Parts: sequence; C-alpha cells; structure tokens
Amino acid sequence: MSGPGGAGRAVVDIDSTVPHSARIWNWLLGGKDNYPVDREAGGRVLQVFPGMVDIARHSRHMLTRAVRFLAQDAGIRQFLDIGTGLPTVNNTHEVAQGMAPTSRIVYVDNDPLVLVHAEALLTSTPEGATDYIQADVRDPALILREAAKTLDFSRPTALMLMGILGLVGDYDETRSIVRRLTAALPSGSYLALYDGTDTDPAYVTAMHGHAKSGAVPYIPRSPQAIAGYFEGLELLDPGVVPVTRWRPDPNPWGAPADVACWGGVARKP
Repeated sequence: MSGPGGAGRAVVDIDSTVPHSARIWNWLLGGKDNYPVDREAGGRVLQVFPGMVDIARHSRHMLTRAVRFLAQDAGIRQFLDIGTGLPTVNNTHEVAQGMAPTSRIVYVDNDPLVLVHAEALLTSTPEGATDYIQADVRDPALILREAAKTLDFSRPTALMLMGILGLVGDYDETRSIVRRLTAALPSGSYLALYDGTDTDPAYVTAMHGHAKSGAVPYIPRSPQAIAGYFEGLELLDPGVVPVTRWRPDPNPWGAPADVACWGGVARKP
C-alpha cells in the first residue's frame, strides 16, 4: 500500500454547502459519504428523472465488467482511473487485483472528500500497488507526472474515464484531454470510457436542473460525440453502446431498457 501521491497532499478543504457530483453519485449508489446538500440535489434530479438510479447502478456495473475484461482477458496490469469518485463497491483495484494481484492502480479525483476516504482506495495486495492523486481531469500533464511514480508508462496501461468528461463543458477540450492522455500510453494500452447521453429528454432536463443547484454542470452528449473519443483507437465489440449492452452479464437488477449512458472500450494500436 502506498500513500496519496504528491498532488494528493493538498490541504483538505471540504465545502459541504455546495453539492458535488462525486458525493451525489455516492448517494445514488447507496453510500453514506455525502452531505444533506448532496442528497437534496440528488433528490431533485430523481423527482424529474427517477431513472438516474438505473444509470448509476448500470454504469458502475459496466466499470466492473470492463476492468474484469482488461485484467483477465487483455492482460492489463496497470490502471489509471480518473474521476474515480468516492469508494463504494467493486472499486477498480478490488476487481483488477482480484483477477491479477500484481495490478497497479492510480486513482485521480478533485473532490477533497475523496482524499479523506482515500485509505479505502489504497488497500492493495502485497504484490500490487495503489495510489491516489488529487487533481483535475483538465490537467493531464500533472496527472501523468504524478501517476508515473506508481505506473510504468512504457508498459500497456488502461486509461479509465468513467462518467467524468461530462463535467468538462467544452467538447473540443474533452477531445484534447483524451488525446493527451492516450498519447502518453504505449501500444497495447486501452481506453475505457462512458458518459451520459442526450438520448433521453427527461435525463437532459434533469441535468439542466442539476446545474441550477450550484453543482458543476454535467453535459449530456450525443452517442456520436462519445464515439469521437475513441478516434484513432481500435474499438472493441460491441462498439459504443448503452452501458447495459456492453458485454452484459447477470446483475441484481435484471435487464432494463437502454439507459442514457453510453460507452465502450478500445485498444491503442
């Protein structure tokens, strides 16, 4: 087990008066690491769009399946998980190290509350390693520099951007972030990504209302825009699809209709 990385040693300053997406997501998944303001904001979203719980559950389930594939089938032993959120169940290191104990995982988030709970993310197997960096997805240079203390970027690495790019308002900037991060990885690396989509008008309405709560706005984008993140990479079957359709397996909630969250996994040639 390793401690939080250099960027993660910032002074913890938690603002419990403004809702935060990581804490709202934690609440939607049944966690307890959130404040009344987060529960109020999440409750308002559910009033407009009750399906938000389905998105939270099924996107998390896709993360589990993607990590399982990467560790078990693709042989990946390094994971850079940006926008990890608060610890819940089936965290990336738990799934990856359950398949391959030597796996090394670096988590990145910019919520100070995640830093407070980083110990839960840093429980590594003796053979592997985990680290946590407090940084913003908009600063790929900082992320890569700090992550290189734990990960060897000359070896294939899985870059995970699960539900984080919707928090960046400008689409061109999100494309640039993905390009800069994947450029630092060698051939044989993978990108695993999903984000909320504009395929459900009720979801889009709920996200407009969420922005008015004072939280950082979350921008649903078209499936075509999400597919654009994989440009230049070898997209794996079944392509960019609703998270419920990405290599599904049995889950506690059955097989729901498609949710407004699409993603995929691709290999860097």
